[in-house]
Amino acid sequence: MDIKIITDSTSDITIEEGRERGIGVVPLNVIFDDKAYKEGIDIKPDKFYPMLKETKKLPTTSQPSPEDFLKLFLDVKKAGAAAIVLLVSSTISGTVQSAQIAKELAEYEHIYIIDSLCSIMGLRLLVDYALKLKNAGNSPEKIVQAIEEAKSRVAIYAVVDTLEYFLKGGRLSKSNAIVGSLLNLKPIITLKDGSLSVVGKARGTNNSIASLIKEMDKSGGIDFSFPIYFGYTENDEKCKLLINKTKEHFSFEDYSVHPVGCVIGTHAGPGASTLAYIRKK
Repeated sequence: MDIKIITDSTSDITIEEGRERGIGVVPLNVIFDDKAYKEGIDIKPDKFYPMLKETKKLPTTSQPSPEDFLKLFLDVKKAGAAAIVLLVSSTISGTVQSAQIAKELAEYEHIYIIDSLCSIMGLRLLVDYALKLKNAGNSPEKIVQAIEEAKSRVAIYAVVDTLEYFLKGGRLSKSNAIVGSLLNLKPIITLKDGSLSVVGKARGTNNSIASLIKEMDKSGGIDFSFPIYFGYTENDEKCKLLINKTKEHFSFEDYSVHPVGCVIGTHAGPGASTLAYIRKK
């Protein structure tokens, strides 16, 4: 049985990359002033971040509709293949729910929907792992089992450059945002088991990266049989520093760098740097 790997645009796998690699990518939506844009189709990071900086009202984001998944699912059904669908955490998006509705509409049992409990580089890691397992000749069931095990070990960390977008989104009081900006505090954020949390704040980029590395040390070792992925919003200047500091501390070579897209960038804002890896068992 052939296998189709499907994900959503928060994996930061572009539509073009997905087409080249045989991965289906379903876009989420970004809404500026009631105008909706499909991520990766109607709007891309080079257009999005200037718009984000200029807008007075923070854009909103929304999940794909069941119909967005249904076409892909019906194509898989018609081909007599299986679909392994890896999606952004259900705790931060309704994308999984839309896919489940589409599966019911497709009336096809060989569709395996996985709630990744993560996003961005962590979701990309799982998608790439699923594709590797598929190319090695594994069955859909074995791939799903391996992904379910690996997803519990995904670690995602980010240093956010500004607190402004937390303020615009109502996640932080104005007084805290002003104090944070005056003190040049950079929040350190993690997404673990589907939950987003701030694990620390440090003054300045260098101190924030040092604090992030300490958090990585606390959370267990890195499984170097998987790559490490880095990401950035708008520009990669601070991300390069994050790469150099973590390489120096952990001594690894297998990594890649990818821009963070519009949906997650709405909440992180410009100037954020991220990394994702798989923890040791």
